[in-house]
Amino acid sequence: MRVSQQMLFNTYVSNMNTSLTQLVETNIQAQTQKKVNKPSDNPVGMARILDHRETLATVKQYRDNIDTAKGWLSLSDTTLTQVSTILTRAKGLAEQGASGTLTDDNREQISYEARQLFQQLVALANTEYEGKSIYAGHKVEDNAFKERLWMTSNDANVSSRNFTITGNAEKTIVVQFEADGAIGGAAMQYRYSKDGGETFTTKTLAAGATTLDFDGVTMDFDLGTPATNIPVKGSANTNDSSGTWMWVRPTAQYMGDDEDSINVVPMNTSFTSSALTADGAFSKDVVVRIDSTTPDPASVDDEITYSYSSDGGVTWTEGNVKPADAGATTAVIPLPGGTLTLDNSGGTVAAGAQFLIHPDTAAINVQIQENESVRVNDVGKDIFGGVYKQPGASGASVVFNNNSMLLGGGDSQNLLETMGNLVAFLETNNQTGVQECLDSLNASQKHLLTKAADVGGRENRLAVADQVLSSLELNEKDRISHIEDVDVGELMTKLSQQQLVYEAVLKSSSMIMKMNLLNYV
Repeated sequence: MRVSQQMLFNTYVSNMNTSLTQLVETNIQAQTQKKVNKPSDNPVGMARILDHRETLATVKQYRDNIDTAKGWLSLSDTTLTQVSTILTRAKGLAEQGASGTLTDDNREQISYEARQLFQQLVALANTEYEGKSIYAGHKVEDNAFKERLWMTSNDANVSSRNFTITGNAEKTIVVQFEADGAIGGAAMQYRYSKDGGETFTTKTLAAGATTLDFDGVTMDFDLGTPATNIPVKGSANTNDSSGTWMWVRPTAQYMGDDEDSINVVPMNTSFTSSALTADGAFSKDVVVRIDSTTPDPASVDDEITYSYSSDGGVTWTEGNVKPADAGATTAVIPLPGGTLTLDNSGGTVAAGAQFLIHPDTAAINVQIQENESVRVNDVGKDIFGGVYKQPGASGASVVFNNNSMLLGGGDSQNLLETMGNLVAFLETNNQTGVQECLDSLNASQKHLLTKAADVGGRENRLAVADQVLSSLELNEKDRISHIEDVDVGELMTKLSQQQLVYEAVLKSSSMIMKMNLLNYV
């Protein structure tokens, strides 16, 4: 075969390009320190690298979530520690105020600091992280608590009745009645003091009226609320337990949301909400569907076949059976997280009926691993107490129990109510009331420390999760490095070899191209 000059030239160029391409690729690896720079370098390896990088991105997001959660919980931990410090100081003031050696002037002097401590507690209960209230449930854009007036009485017949208070007062208002009677009945006289019981203003409650007026503050009672007169008219002894006494004093109302109720909404059925109850720990909405009954329609004691869905009806768990139970007055339907109960007062159960279980939620959860999340917020009323108006309720009521509304009602773990009472009894020189507040402060602090321990437990959980993710992150980076990172020593040797090859190709090509027949003529 005759070898032409064109064939020689093409061969030279091809060899040079091949050597140069290999040299350039090695040079790119030297520059990036990676042996896989594009999919064609190692298709299988690139797929594995992308999988590991996706895992790394997920791990990074989890670790960012953990950092956010740490910020929320660390601030909550610090806040509750400060609250405990304030409680310790408040107990010191209560111990002083409960002493029989103190005068009314001494208790008034102590009351100024007590009121400041109360206001500081409300401010701490409204703590925000990055502009979001950490104790208001989902209502993070607004304060968890707002100050308002509330009432304490020595008369259980009064404290057990509904009432509403409007207005503001810089100091506790003491209220007494000067005759036995019932609010809203015949006309009756009452008197009040805004200076701790030093001076009183007497007014007459007209027949049929239910609103007491304290010049800037009004208090409306249930019709028929009974009241008894004080034995000695004009008595300024605020430790006198005879007759009906009331102290209109500060408290704070919780404005966030709660997790207290599980609502059931009937659909395509004659059942009403009053005949339906759900119990348990439902974390999200659940829809229950009646598929068939025996007979159809059936009573609650007959067999019921049902399905349920936890994703809004997208997927259903079918074939569940509530067996017949002759004589039963309710049908208890087991579900993940709890039960749905149908009362026989609701009527009959028919196929096609549906029930939406909707739990009240307030938790803000942050995902820290694929199947793990941590709650970062809290429901403020469950920590600090105060008063709270439940959705649908006609008025606010005391959180936990009503002991704080009744002088002599016993210990209370309601922190804000206890502090409001302490302020009231110090401002009105009521030694007995201050003594009771001391016991309630101990109960409140114990309750607070329990909640602080819960926050600390979640912080520790975050620390463990962060360590696990850190180890996973290092492992993923090591796997990626094993696939794509180049061996520098091997690379330099390869680079030197390819450089020599390329130079040899250039030199040999140059020598051959210089040769022709004319050199031998």
